[in-house]
Amino acid sequence: MPDDRTLTPAADPPTAESAAADPSVADPSATPARATATDTFDDVPLNRFHLKITALTFGANFSDGYQLGIIGIALTAIAPQMHLGSMWQGLMGASALIGVFAGSIVIGWAADRIGRQRLYMLDFLLIAVASVLQFFVTGPTELLVLRLLIGFGIGADYALGPTLVAEFVPRRYRGGLLASLTCLWTVGYIAAFFFGTYLIGLGGDSWRWLLASSAVPAIAVLLMRLGTPESPRWLLSKGRTEEARQVITRFVGSHIDFEAFAAQQQHTTERRASYRELFGAAHWRNTAFGVLFYNCQVIPYFAIYTFLPLVLVKIQLDGSGFLSEALLNSFLLLGGVVGLWLVAKLTRRRLTVGSFVVLALSLAPMGLWPDAPAALLFPLFLVFTFTMSAATNLDQVYPPELFPTELRSSGVGLLNGMSRVGSAVGTFLLPISLGSFGFAPTMMALTGVLVFGAVISVLWAPETSGAALD
Repeated sequence: MPDDRTLTPAADPPTAESAAADPSVADPSATPARATATDTFDDVPLNRFHLKITALTFGANFSDGYQLGIIGIALTAIAPQMHLGSMWQGLMGASALIGVFAGSIVIGWAADRIGRQRLYMLDFLLIAVASVLQFFVTGPTELLVLRLLIGFGIGADYALGPTLVAEFVPRRYRGGLLASLTCLWTVGYIAAFFFGTYLIGLGGDSWRWLLASSAVPAIAVLLMRLGTPESPRWLLSKGRTEEARQVITRFVGSHIDFEAFAAQQQHTTERRASYRELFGAAHWRNTAFGVLFYNCQVIPYFAIYTFLPLVLVKIQLDGSGFLSEALLNSFLLLGGVVGLWLVAKLTRRRLTVGSFVVLALSLAPMGLWPDAPAALLFPLFLVFTFTMSAATNLDQVYPPELFPTELRSSGVGLLNGMSRVGSAVGTFLLPISLGSFGFAPTMMALTGVLVFGAVISVLWAPETSGAALD
């Protein structure tokens, strides 16, 4: 469970009587009442700025999904033109993941020291420039460097974006808004699949246009981010009280009880937090849980979906058919949307534990009975796909809620960076395991990862739903 410094207990959960008295308690989508002088920063009504800061953070998740989606398609044309061997193709495919790992950890650490806002602008400047330059590459080395830089920028935003959203939005809406970030990853991935499949079919140098197309959303996000304010929680943690007051007055409201909010954040001004505190007595359990829960999700996810055609063949379906992959991509999108509702309705612990159980139960039959009829295995695989997409909405919700302000960006960056290590390892090991041990043992190993995730969640997952961040 989290220590007292990480989270401030939320108010009592709504009862049937309170819901009847105030419909907005039962329905988060209801129009909130006008702010009053007694409003606290964590309970202020949702306004347009809260929605804007969330929308601006969509960019990294959409770009990540789009970048990972287009590179696999583009490589089908790049490889023969540049005469790329298997090693180069593997490096190109993993380059963004490597960049995300570095960007998340480095910029997450830096943002707790020099602030979120400046880096929040610069990371998408890097993504936009590197995306455009992909059009002009003449060899694999240039392309690899640019893909690493794009990944670094995306990783930086993974540390910064959820941190800013969590530190601005009211706690009542925090889970739903953070979860929507992951949903945009799925939208980006699916957009890359359909657009990339069409464009690459034109032949020639169409892959250049495909890779450079990632600059369009990057430039749009960069321009819209102009004028984004610094986090008032971070400003208070640095003793910049008057600046924090001005940000809150301008972007959140003049009726906020600023003195109460500043008093709540007071402990963060007493000292400068050290990165190693993430592994100290006060925070090690939240850090360990975050790393393990995140990796237990992404290892099966990336491993299976990187080699989706091969998996579909193993369950007696046409793995090379456009319709098979289109159907599964549709279930990915549907799961992501339904996952937003689940985050709003269920507690963090219940959704985390429950999703791991459903994922394990839907994947295990592929290992226990790999020769079962496709009529059995494919529906189970659809359940797996849907549940995985819904559950990954937690990947942007949990991390910012696990750490206090002075360590939040560092913690979020660490968790996102380490998740990319798991993604890369799972993707690398899956074909080796299939070749050495076969399909059934490989599926059972991935099921074991999901079971381990369920156990860790039962033992360590803190309940952060509706809690006020310090």
